[in-house]
Amino acid sequence: MAKRVITINRMYGSNGRKIGRALSEELGIPCYDKELIRIASDKEGLPYEELLKVDEKRASMWRYPVDEPAQMAPQYRFYPMNDVLFQAESEIIKSIAEQEDCVIIGRCAGQVLEGKCLKVFIHAPFDYRVKIAAERMDVQEKDAISIVKKMDKERRTYYEYFTDEKWLDMSAYDLCIDSSRFTVVQIIKMIKSVYEEMENLSQ
Repeated sequence: MAKRVITINRMYGSNGRKIGRALSEELGIPCYDKELIRIASDKEGLPYEELLKVDEKRASMWRYPVDEPAQMAPQYRFYPMNDVLFQAESEIIKSIAEQEDCVIIGRCAGQVLEGKCLKVFIHAPFDYRVKIAAERMDVQEKDAISIVKKMDKERRTYYEYFTDEKWLDMSAYDLCIDSSRFTVVQIIKMIKSVYEEMENLSQ
């Protein structure tokens, strides 16, 4: 039987990560987010802290993304650490998806597993996300505005660079949910209802 995998792409401040974690707990299945970085770190023999710096970011065309001796090792010298991490995470995602039901947050997992997962996109209006970011980070609204804009740009650039698709093309996802219109509990119920039918859909 095919494994049931839910991938969650999300706008910053939309509570996509919170929803993904809560969903995995409700379903009793693993959730992979920054855990993928840890697995990639062990797999590639690279420092977790350095990989964390380039996670879900496209490499700069003008400089190496990390000041780490490993970046200059022969096997990585001509490949930005961002690309090394994405490739490692993609292989890990494919392996995990063959072994167990799970929730995977970010890392273009929906495109990596194209046709083999439920692709969910969590979004919300800009003002709502600014409010969430300000509360979460305990900063002033004007600072939260800058943070949300910066994170949106980083995620869009990362996604479009590695997938050649448009981040906000809703037709690329199976289920798009505005998190400002529903509670976390309601959203989990929506996704859970689809998850429970995925076995039938895959037959």
